[in-house]
Amino acid sequence: MSDDQIKGDGAIRRQSLYGSSIENTYAGVLSFMRRNYTRNLEGADVVVSGIPLDLSVTYRSGARQGPQAIRAASVQLAELKPYPWGFDPFDDLAVIDYGDCWFDAHNPLTIKPSIIEHARTILASGAKMLTFGGDHFVTYPLLIAHAEKYGKPLALLHFDAHCDTWPDDEPDSLNHGTMFYKAVKDGLIDPAKSVQVGIRTWNDDFMGLNVLGAPWVHDNGVDATIAEIKKTIGDAPVYVTFDIDCLDPAFAPGTGTPVPGGLTTAQALKIIRNLGDLNIVGMDVVEVAPSYDQSEITAIAAAHIACDMLCLMRNKKVAGTL
Repeated sequence: MSDDQIKGDGAIRRQSLYGSSIENTYAGVLSFMRRNYTRNLEGADVVVSGIPLDLSVTYRSGARQGPQAIRAASVQLAELKPYPWGFDPFDDLAVIDYGDCWFDAHNPLTIKPSIIEHARTILASGAKMLTFGGDHFVTYPLLIAHAEKYGKPLALLHFDAHCDTWPDDEPDSLNHGTMFYKAVKDGLIDPAKSVQVGIRTWNDDFMGLNVLGAPWVHDNGVDATIAEIKKTIGDAPVYVTFDIDCLDPAFAPGTGTPVPGGLTTAQALKIIRNLGDLNIVGMDVVEVAPSYDQSEITAIAAAHIACDMLCLMRNKKVAGTL
């Protein structure tokens, strides 16, 4: 059966990594945007995977169900050409859904090494990673693997309500508020070339990272925000991490540590859609906690952000810069 004849369950029936299948949005296997579910990395440009961890949270748990929620929310995006791009990214970009990283949740000291090895395996194939959390701690082991692959320090583009640079000198701690403190101390990221967008919690020491807080974004506008991001990061290899609580709780209630005064979905999407000039080496969307969601709006926002990230990668491949 040729791929263009497949109706339903393309995630397990499609042979090619390219193209899309005809799906009922309310049925079928829930891979992200109906991509092939496979552990075969051959030929993949971008590998989607989930890390269903929420043992590192400081308030409400539930983000372990985030990857499933984001996949489920992506069904509409797989039906039509993404807006405002006007193309099917999978005509040009080979994307697979690798499933979820396995770790032993009852043996916490093994979790970080398990995530690092998960990422190493994927990155060794030459593919880029788009990862769904899970709580934000998962970005720390992902940064370790990406810095090994692309060289350290990396630049970090971090969307969040929280700076996540609170002090933590315990090497084995699991804490979703201290990862970037450790990343700076470990030399994984360069604060001078890193930007945090949407911050609206206080820290006595932001460790030299460039903060474009939510009030700054509201006062100066999205275009100025994009310009500052590009000026600061330049052509440095950059890891992009999007904590969904960067969005105001009106747009993303389904998260563990909501903070009022955040970005709108429209603001965040416009920023993401204008990052094509950056040398993006890895991406994640984290902290979706569907048990607190309302009408799935948080998961829908996360799926759209992830889709736009893939569209950026498609344009880079077409331009020969992936």
